[in-house]
Amino acid sequence: MSQPRIQALDALRGYALCGIIFINIPQVMGMAESVSQFPDGLRWFVLGRFYPIFYLLFGIGFGIFLRSAARRVDSPRVLLVRRFLALAVFGAIHHLLQPGEVLLPFAITGLLVLLPLSFLPPRSNLIIGLVLTAVGLLMGVGGFGLLPGLLVLGFVLADLRVPETLAERTWQLVQTALLCAAVALLALWLIALPAPEGAGRRLGPVFTTAMAVGYAALFLLLLRTPVGRVASRALVPMGRMALTNYLTATLAFVLIGTAIGLRASDRWAEAALLGAGILAVQMLWSALWMRQFRYGPFEWVWRTATYWRPVPMRR
Repeated sequence: MSQPRIQALDALRGYALCGIIFINIPQVMGMAESVSQFPDGLRWFVLGRFYPIFYLLFGIGFGIFLRSAARRVDSPRVLLVRRFLALAVFGAIHHLLQPGEVLLPFAITGLLVLLPLSFLPPRSNLIIGLVLTAVGLLMGVGGFGLLPGLLVLGFVLADLRVPETLAERTWQLVQTALLCAAVALLALWLIALPAPEGAGRRLGPVFTTAMAVGYAALFLLLLRTPVGRVASRALVPMGRMALTNYLTATLAFVLIGTAIGLRASDRWAEAALLGAGILAVQMLWSALWMRQFRYGPFEWVWRTATYWRPVPMRR
């Protein structure tokens, strides 16, 4: 029997997709060669803030999958390896359209890091995840440098069953949001001070990651409000089809962006409108699709490749 979906996680996936597309479009279309070329709004509030959420969510997803597979088969890690390999194929194909995409690194990190660590207890993995994340931050690499640590921490959260108990963790979410705000403000203050060369580069990922985790905590709190419940209805179907929407968004903005002349341009308003339009269409078609089907199209292919047999598609 399938494990019940955790709707807050699906909504958070949809929310992360909404932020990612506004960075992917200018990066893939060659509109900005460096961070400084992004408009201030994107640079301060969007750039680098949503991929860390994606990293954590994928780690959580792999952890939930392994626990679910262990109830069904005698060798759940065989299924996990197939899942990583299928994701690697998706990523390799997607890389042709979007160099620097995340699916292939997810698969490689999953095979090399998560798979071996899945034999360790959660407390050990919590320490390892924190150390890997700290190393990524202290090295000032950001981006994929944070992937191993955050993927492991997401895996630990699933192992400790934190996602299933989110409804009971209101105060912990408030504390997380406040702590992240304090760390982000401190990092920003230190960046503004006269400092040795390279200090800002090292503090930048700390500032960005603190904002990302703070965004996630605030969003999960927002879901408990009337506004959040309305947003959830639009974002949950989109998040359940996160793989499909991530892949098709790239295809859509590459084709449309090229057709309207966005490549290597500075037409930021048009890029933003294109991203908003793609998201609106994805919200609508995700809702319609999930009324009839259990999985998104690429999610179904991924699941079929994992179990090595077709799985029921229609509800």
